[in-house]
Amino acid sequence: MSVRLEASLIVLASYLLLGTLLAIWTRRYLSPRWTAREYYVAGGRMGGFLAAMTYAATTYSAFMIVGLVGFSYFTGVGAAGFELSYFIATMALLAWLARRVWRLSRSRRWVTPSGMLADIYGSRSLGAFITALYLVALIPYAAGQLKGIGEALAGLAPRGHSPTYYEAGVILALVVMLAWSLVAGMWSVAVTDALQGLLMIAAAAGLLGWVYAKVVPVAGWAAITRALSSEGLLSLEPHWPAARFVAFVTPWVFFAVTNPQVVQRLYVARDEGALRLMVRGFGFFGILYTILVILAGLLTRAGAALGLIPVEPGGIDEVTPSLMELMHPALAAIVFTSIVAAAVSTADSILLTIAGTSERDLVPGRESPLRGLAAAIIVAIAMAAVAWLRVSYIVALAVTSSVLLLPLAPPTIASLATGRRLPSWVAWGSLLAGTAVNAAFIVVGGPKGPLAGSLHGIPAPLIVLLASSLPLVLPGALRGSPLEGGC
Repeated sequence: MSVRLEASLIVLASYLLLGTLLAIWTRRYLSPRWTAREYYVAGGRMGGFLAAMTYAATTYSAFMIVGLVGFSYFTGVGAAGFELSYFIATMALLAWLARRVWRLSRSRRWVTPSGMLADIYGSRSLGAFITALYLVALIPYAAGQLKGIGEALAGLAPRGHSPTYYEAGVILALVVMLAWSLVAGMWSVAVTDALQGLLMIAAAAGLLGWVYAKVVPVAGWAAITRALSSEGLLSLEPHWPAARFVAFVTPWVFFAVTNPQVVQRLYVARDEGALRLMVRGFGFFGILYTILVILAGLLTRAGAALGLIPVEPGGIDEVTPSLMELMHPALAAIVFTSIVAAAVSTADSILLTIAGTSERDLVPGRESPLRGLAAAIIVAIAMAAVAWLRVSYIVALAVTSSVLLLPLAPPTIASLATGRRLPSWVAWGSLLAGTAVNAAFIVVGGPKGPLAGSLHGIPAPLIVLLASSLPLVLPGALRGSPLEGGC
C-alpha cells in the first residue's frame, strides 16, 4: 500500500468515526422527540449556521471538487458561466421566495416538498405522483456522488487495481450515506453537513493553493492566458456551442425550486433571522467554493499545457484524482476525504428526502415509516448500480436529474410567486406535459435524451420547460384563493 493511499485511509477513517459519533450524539441530544416533522425537518427549530451549512453542503457535492474541476479543465470558462448561472439564479429565487416558503411551512406544518405542492394545489394524488417522480429522477444525481467517491479512491489505487478500488468506493459511500441519513434524520444530516462543509472549503483551498504554486510563479499569468486561449478555453466556442450551454443551464437555474432535498431546507430555520443567515451563509459558501474549484481546473489545464503539471486524465471525472497522485500524501488525504464528505452530504440528504416523501406522500391518506425506509434502501441500491456502471460523468448525471425534475418549476414558482392556491389542473398539466416530453426524448435518445436531445435545434430541456409552462397561460390558471389564508 502506498504512503498516499495509507494516509488517505487513515484520515478518512478518522473523519468517518467523528461523523458517526456526531450523528449518534445528535440522535440523543438534539432530536429527542421522534416525530415526522422533527425527524425530517428538525422540527423547524434549526439555527442559522447549521441551516446555512446543511443547505450549502447538500447543494455542493462531488459535482464540484471532482466534476466541476474536470469540467473546467476540459471545457474552460463555459463551465464557470454554467455554474455561476446556477448560483445567481438560486440567490435570486431565495431572495424572492424563501421567506414565503418558510412562513407557509410553519403555518401549514409542511414536512416534504411533495406534500407542500399537494397541499398548495389541494390534491393528495399530486403528492403521490411527485414522489414517484423523485424516486426516478434523483437516482442519476445521487449516483454521481457515489461515482465521485469511487473515482477518488481509484485514483489512489496501486497500478492495475483501479476497478477494484472504484467498486470499493461505491460500496463505502452506500454504507455511510445510509447510516448518516437514517440515524437521527435532519439533525444528523445537518450536523455532519457542517463538518463536511468546512472540510470541503479547506480542501478546495488546499487544492487551488497547490496548483497555483506549481503554475503561476513559474509561468506567470500572461503565459497561462496564452495557453488557455490556444486551447479555446477562454471563450464558449468550441466547447460550449449555444445549444449545449442552454441545455445545461436551463434545468440548473431552477435547481432551488425543483430538487426536493434543497427545497426541504427552507423548512428548518427556527425564525426569520436564522433564515436570513442561512441564505447569506449559503451565498458566501457558494461563491467561494465555486471560484476555488473553477480556478483549480483552469490552472491545472494551463499547467498541463505548459508541461508544469504532468497529468493526462482520461476523462472529466479523472482530473482531480490525477492531481491527487502528485500531491503530498497529507494534502491528497484531505482532498480525498473532502470528496467523500461532499458526496455523502448530498447523497444522504437525498435519501432522507426520499424516505420522507415515500412515507408520507406516496400512498394518499396513508403514512408508513417502513415504506419510507424501504424506498430509501431500494433507491440507494439503484444509485449504487448506476454509479457501478459508470454510465456518464458526474456533471451530466446531476443535470440529467434536474431536467427530469424541471416540470416542477412552473407550478411551484407560479403558486408561490402569486401567493395564490391555483387550480389543481394547472399542476397536473405542467407535470404531465413536461414528463411526457422527457419520456419522448428518452424513447428516442435513450437515458441521455432529456439532456442531449433536441428538436429542430431547440435543446430538450428548453422544450420541457416550455411544455410544462403552457398550462399557466390558459384561462383561469392564475385564479385562486390566497395561500396565506390556508391552503
